[in-house]
This record gives sequence, structure tokens and C-alpha cells, in this order.
Amino acid sequence: MARKLPKAFYLHDTVSVARALLGCVLWRQLEHGELLAARIVETEAYLGANDMASHARRGLRSARNESMYLEGGHAYVYFTYGMHWCLNVVTQEADLAEAVLLPAAEPLRGIESMRERRPKAKKERELMNGPGKICMAMDIDRRMDGQSLRGDSLWITARDIEIGEGDIAVSPRIGIDNSGDAAAWPLRFFLRGNPNVSAHRHV
Repeated sequence: MARKLPKAFYLHDTVSVARALLGCVLWRQLEHGELLAARIVETEAYLGANDMASHARRGLRSARNESMYLEGGHAYVYFTYGMHWCLNVVTQEADLAEAVLLPAAEPLRGIESMRERRPKAKKERELMNGPGKICMAMDIDRRMDGQSLRGDSLWITARDIEIGEGDIAVSPRIGIDNSGDAAAWPLRFFLRGNPNVSAHRHV
């Protein structure tokens, strides 16, 4: 199996990390021993205190977002809409509170297990085409919040496919219309033409 991404990977600027995560593989070791894997096909960068779309806008700090303030290479998992978990990759040095949301992934391993947790998904490309769907399919919840992404239950390995600059599409982030100027910032990155990318996602 490929080696886990080094800590240094996560300490670069957040936009660079968001782009570099595309094509990388997210792994989840379940408690009973099953191993799940999915290729990251979409990311969104959130830039801390000056980003009005961020949970850390204006330096907000609470029990909910405390994991955002950890050093890069940790997971920030939050609950949204009262029903869905979302996974973020914390970046940069501690206390900057910048992170990359993982909105969509391509299932690679443990697909039947994912189907059991995502019974509403009619097609394989619908298993993980939204941030809440990733967490549901891979059994990621509050237990993962604040965990190292170089640990034994949740980690990321390097790209297993070739990706050129022309393969990466860019757009504003989704679902943040009430964020002032930040709503238009081009901080969503996705693999052009990949069927697993979220469309006009809700969760």
C-alpha cells in the first residue's frame, strides 16, 4: 500500500493543498477491520479569519471548530443541517484555522460496504458525490474530529493517477451565498469530467 502523505504536505498554503489533494486516496480503517478507499475528486479551500464562508471567520473559535486550529494534517469533522457530517483536511500551521473541505470522491475499495450505508444511492457515482455522502459511505463522524490524518483509522495517500493542470477545473464554492465577496472566490477545485463530482449539491 502507498505511504501516508507526510506532515509537510499539509503545511503548504491552503489553495495549493486543495489542488494537490485531487487524485489522492482517502483511506478509512473500520473498527471491525474492513478497509475502505476513495479517490478525492473535488475540494474546497477555506481561508480562516478573513474568509466569511469559513467557520473561523473573524477569528471565531468554539468547541465545534476547535479542530480547525490544529496544525495541518488533522481532520476537522463537523455536523451540518442537523443530519450530516462533513470532513475537512486542516492545513498550515496551528492557530490559522484554514482547511480543505472534501465534497466528493470516487469509491475504490469496500464499495459493497459503502452501498449498505448509502442505500439511497442508485448508481456508484452517487455514493460519494457530496460531503455528507462521503462521511456516510466511509463511516466518518465526530469520532474522527481532531484525529491525525496520518493515524490508523483515517489517512490519505498520494495520487494514484496522473493529473495535469488542464485536468483541474475551478469555480466558486457551493452553498455559501450569504458570505459576501467570499461567495465568488474561485476556491472550488475538481477533476474535469469526473462523474463522481458533486453537481448542485445540497449535502
